[in-house]
Amino acid sequence: MKPSPSAAVLAGALLGLAAVTGCSAANKHPEPPGATPHAAKQATDPPARNAAGAAPGGCPTAASLPLPKDFPENLPVPDGAVVTSVEHRTGGRLVVATVVRDGFDTTLAFLHKRLPKAGYIPEEGEVEEDDAESNFSSTSFRGRWTLRKMPDCEGGVYLTYLTSAVS
Repeated sequence: MKPSPSAAVLAGALLGLAAVTGCSAANKHPEPPGATPHAAKQATDPPARNAAGAAPGGCPTAASLPLPKDFPENLPVPDGAVVTSVEHRTGGRLVVATVVRDGFDTTLAFLHKRLPKAGYIPEEGEVEEDDAESNFSSTSFRGRWTLRKMPDCEGGVYLTYLTSAVS
C-alpha cells in the first residue's frame, strides 16, 4: 500500500521540526547583554581560551585576563575590574569585556569623570535604569563603552569597551 500524499507531507514536517529543535537555543549559555554570539562563547570557554570563568551566580571567580597590548594605554579601567573576554574583530576593532563589582552608579560616575580627564571626548551617550552607553574619541582612538547591571552578581556590572585606532 502506498502512503498518501498528506502522510508524506506530515512526515516531512516532523523531520523538519526535529532538525530545527535539535539546533535550539536550549543548550546555549546565557549571554551578557549586548554580547555577540562569539563573545558569549568566549565568556563560557575555559580560562585558557582567552576568557575568565564565572560562579554559578554570575560573578567571575577566575583571575582577570590581562588587557591586550593593543588596548589603549591611557583608557581608564576601574580598579578591580575582571577582564572576562577579549575579542579582536575585523577592521582593527577590539572588544574587551569586564565585570566590575563597584555597582552601577559608582562605575558610571567613574566613566563620566575619568574618560574626559584622560583625553576621551564622550559622544551620543544615554543612561537608563539598568544600562548606559556612550561613544568616545581621542586623537588616537575612537570607541564605545557599555554598562549593564548583572542580575545575579551583587554590585556587579558588565563594562564592555569597543575600541579602534583612528586612521
